[in-house]
Amino acid sequence: MDIVLMLVSAGKLAQFDRPVVVLADLNALQARYDLLLKQNSLSNTIQINPITLDQTANHHLSLPPLTCRSNALNVIHLPTAEPVQAGILNPANADMVLAQLDMAHTLANTGQVAAIVTAPLQKSVIMAKLPDFMGHTEYFMQQAGCAKVVMMLANSAMSVALVTTHLPLRAVADAITPSAVRETVAIVLADCQSKFGLKQPRILVCGLNPHAGEDGHLGREEIDIINPVLAEFRAAGVDISLAMPADTLFTRAHLANCDVVIAMYHDQGLAPLKSHGFGETVNITLGLPYIRTSVDHGTALDLAGTGQASASSLYHALQYAQTMADAQRVANI
Repeated sequence: MDIVLMLVSAGKLAQFDRPVVVLADLNALQARYDLLLKQNSLSNTIQINPITLDQTANHHLSLPPLTCRSNALNVIHLPTAEPVQAGILNPANADMVLAQLDMAHTLANTGQVAAIVTAPLQKSVIMAKLPDFMGHTEYFMQQAGCAKVVMMLANSAMSVALVTTHLPLRAVADAITPSAVRETVAIVLADCQSKFGLKQPRILVCGLNPHAGEDGHLGREEIDIINPVLAEFRAAGVDISLAMPADTLFTRAHLANCDVVIAMYHDQGLAPLKSHGFGETVNITLGLPYIRTSVDHGTALDLAGTGQASASSLYHALQYAQTMADAQRVANI
């Protein structure tokens, strides 16, 4: 809540062409606003604007027309079961968080909003209700009926998509299969075209092994798995590299001629990316039927209610969402 209120107070939402709608408990939001205002942590006062969803004839909920207002925060009220205390986790409010995700999915999936932008979420609270809950990304994937999505993080220096995400390192090699590589490239290619307006995206791909296997001396995954799949896309006219050594791929010369890098595993791609813009990096989910961006950080419970949290990543996530929505609109004309 803090970072949302800080953005509105600083007038940052006035920079967007589309109105921003927040799903939150109005009472909790008002209490946090009063706390931050008392601490002089906000630049300007805020008008909280409750939004009432219209009930259509077929019982679907629809958003009323909204306008951009620099000092107003449009809020759809989703009540918590118990009062919210800054920095204190409460599993009793798990249902409210799931209701947020469900409503966000519904509004995006029906085209009523241009994009979903998610703030950080504490998985342990949701797991008290849904033990198999893995996070925002997997939840939206399931709700949208997608077999696979791709995590991509982006900042002004580079964009990096991942074949595998949160796996132990010893499990990564077994997860690098022809289908995993093929599906990742296909999703990256499709979304670069439809959501970023890149007709011929330039894609560089990291090898799995040091020196991209060094002709098989340091591993055969490049020869047996990765490069045969990449060769299929190259034969179809896609501007994509064969597997490249990751220790030299992330140099300026290569990145200057690249729209997106595909890395084989989490730290291979995200360590160099975050070293060039942590706090300004945006998490983007590719492969969903709608646009979804998110912040690159966690909940920072120790900063909740202090006014010391940074809203930078959320601001950049909103910027990316708007840019992608504009590109998607042009692509669909």
